[in-house]
Amino acid sequence: MSELAEAGLKLTSRADNVFARLPADFYTAMSPEGLGIRPRLIHANPKAAVLIGLDPASFGDPGFAAIFSGHQPYPDGSPLAMVYSGHQFGAWAGQLGDGRALLLAQARNAEGALWDVQLKGSGKTPYSRFGDGRAVMRSTVREYLCSEAIAALGIPTSRALAIIATNEQVHRETPEPGAVLTRLARSHIRFGHFEHFHHGGRPDLVRLLADHVIGEYMPDFADDHAAWFGEVVKRTAHLVAQWQAAGFAHGVMNTDNMSILGLTLDYGPFGFLDAYEPGFICNHSDETGRYAFDMQPAIAHWNLRALALALTSLIPTEKLVAALDSYESLYRARYRDLMRAKLGLAMDQGRDDDMLIAGLLTLMAGARADYTLTFRGLSDPGAAWTLLFGSCETEAADWLARYRSRMAGEGDRGDAMNGVNPRYVLRNWVAETAIRAVEDHGDSGPLDRILRLLQTPYDAHPGDTAFAQPPAPEFSGLCVSCSS
Repeated sequence: MSELAEAGLKLTSRADNVFARLPADFYTAMSPEGLGIRPRLIHANPKAAVLIGLDPASFGDPGFAAIFSGHQPYPDGSPLAMVYSGHQFGAWAGQLGDGRALLLAQARNAEGALWDVQLKGSGKTPYSRFGDGRAVMRSTVREYLCSEAIAALGIPTSRALAIIATNEQVHRETPEPGAVLTRLARSHIRFGHFEHFHHGGRPDLVRLLADHVIGEYMPDFADDHAAWFGEVVKRTAHLVAQWQAAGFAHGVMNTDNMSILGLTLDYGPFGFLDAYEPGFICNHSDETGRYAFDMQPAIAHWNLRALALALTSLIPTEKLVAALDSYESLYRARYRDLMRAKLGLAMDQGRDDDMLIAGLLTLMAGARADYTLTFRGLSDPGAAWTLLFGSCETEAADWLARYRSRMAGEGDRGDAMNGVNPRYVLRNWVAETAIRAVEDHGDSGPLDRILRLLQTPYDAHPGDTAFAQPPAPEFSGLCVSCSS
């Protein structure tokens, strides 16, 4: 047990900075830049705190904001900025790295799990290029809420511990209030880490990094690099299938944003679908639609091929190809299982069920029906359900008749369906509501309220039904970019 005595905080975890014990080629050891202004806690998340054995009662202590914004050292921490490379929008970008992130420490909790404690927005690092290393409040609120929303949907992800205001102005298109996000992840190692050393002609470090990942996070694959890569392919395929089933668009699936553990990482211009639009582009910087919603499965495979190239010094080509060839079947099987569960289809009727699912998606696309409301409403579809389809209401009624006929032998599946079809997702307008309250009025009440909804997304919250609805006209057309 370690105690943050100076700050009055307690952790039932211990610092175990295993990444810092890798050679210096992997990172730059450094302290947070420090913002020179007293940090102020906006919100902290008890569900994330317990992952590192932190007592949520500590949130009220001034030392919490000081340590978890980088103003005071994390006891026994070894702060560092990781170096990696990557492909951005399909082009090789060369060396990148943690430009506005800093690995404050790694904490091993009482269960033995290692968690990264990382600051985002704590200042410049050697990898900031022309950036200022800062983060703005709007992007910090968005990631804070969305990583917790994704976790509550059962999708692997980084987690959010705290939002801390820096009480400074950060210049983007216009001056905006700055913030630091304290986030947690089992690891922040990316495909781009392996690319960095492969394209830099350091196969010895590719091997060392692979053995580090296997030893710490995937010990079942010790001494079998090919099987380990197959597991990375599987986790990535399953992750993207979960995104697609949830109606989640990541927005910037560069190889430096792809987790080697199959986590959702680096929330930027993400978006949950409102109207179902297969080609939905959530990032206005994505002029070609490379990262459109319906492109995500193919892009994940493209990124895995880039990773496979980086592992050619470690794994025979034929084994890399065999693992890559398994991706499509892994993705399709997982996606099919998820979609069948969303429709409550327990007894598999093969192609007929596949056609039923495809028919609904085609109908939804034609009508631009709301993605989340459509599936949530299927547990008890009445006349109001067909109204979601507007001018396609007749076609929706025809599909619904076929669906009811198919469900006749399934029994009551309503509870099971409501356990996989959320009532609440982080719609952009909902995030914007929290952002405006914090930025304009210093009010974290809506943020707290929305976080609680997102952490229990399947439950009924009678006083908050408005947050389950599509955007009102004044919130339509919200535009997000990589800086969001």
